[in-house]
Amino acid sequence: MNEQTKGGVIRRLQSVEGHVRGIQRMVEEDQYCIDVIKQISAVQAALTKMQQIILDDHLHSCVTTAIRGDDPERREAVIDEIMGVFAITNK
Repeated sequence: MNEQTKGGVIRRLQSVEGHVRGIQRMVEEDQYCIDVIKQISAVQAALTKMQQIILDDHLHSCVTTAIRGDDPERREAVIDEIMGVFAITNK
């Protein structure tokens, strides 16, 4: 992962961490369920965005290098990895 992407992901993770702590406080304070659900949805959206950012970086770096490389086993391995990610996310 390049340093710019890494820094952005770390900042987003720190934000999500704070958000999750806020959700925990909401639950502890017995706040309205729908408000809690909305905050959970916001965290899920943030995590999905990070997943997209990391995948984009991976496709433009590791996968591109493997596809352009001379090692057919490595090419197949990265394709299998990507297919595995899609299989997990589409469950």
